Amino acid sequence: MTGVAARRANLVHERELAATALSGDTVATRVAYDAASGCEHLAQQLLEVAPGLSRERTPGACDQMLFVLGGSGVLHLEGVAHAIETESGATIRPGERYTLENRGDVPLTIHSVTLPQPPADVATGTRQVVVRLADQEARAATGARQFRLVTDPTVGCPSATQFIGTIPPGRAPDHFHTYDEVIYVLDGEGILHIGALHEPIGRGSCIHLTPRLVHSLENTGGSTLRVLGIFRPAGSPAEAYYPDGTLAYDYRSGDGQ
Repeated sequence: MTGVAARRANLVHERELAATALSGDTVATRVAYDAASGCEHLAQQLLEVAPGLSRERTPGACDQMLFVLGGSGVLHLEGVAHAIETESGATIRPGERYTLENRGDVPLTIHSVTLPQPPADVATGTRQVVVRLADQEARAATGARQFRLVTDPTVGCPSATQFIGTIPPGRAPDHFHTYDEVIYVLDGEGILHIGALHEPIGRGSCIHLTPRLVHSLENTGGSTLRVLGIFRPAGSPAEAYYPDGTLAYDYRSGDGQ
């Protein structure tokens, strides 16, 4: 896979995505990855909510994970109002109906991932509709990298894990994961390395990593590179393997590089 084909398969920037909106709706949607672009198990979208109340929405038979990128507002879910703010996550379960309300003067921007065919046999914890990133503890990953969980089965969503990862300057060794993942770059700048592909990334970059795809995210800036990741099946963001299949980081004991 070369040139544009490789780039479109694994990396696109939000500014390259056309926005669409239904008549009378306050929500404009940009689709980064879905089944039509080869991402069959997750659909990654960016929502921009203008001031006012959106039309009623539903994920249908899917789970849906939201993460507020900017602004604040209200998620009206099945008749209950939930305040949402920058760097808070929310989960919509199959069949639920909701609206998004922007009570401010600036757009409310939201990262959305829908997850078809939610598993029926995964044990979940007590449902938390909204989770604030600031309330979540930092956990170690490879090297000096850290992550904070936002949404996963422990808060009632069986389909996937949603997290924020922080990457200090430098490049980790090439590795792969066993899960299917989409990533959105929140802050910083760097390079996505996949084989012969070495593409610059920055805020607004959307990435799709298929299971067992060997890759590396390099932070080439002077500050922390922060990414929002959603992957399925759910698990630990720290689980990683070297190209030869050996465990790069023992996420259960905390040993590794």
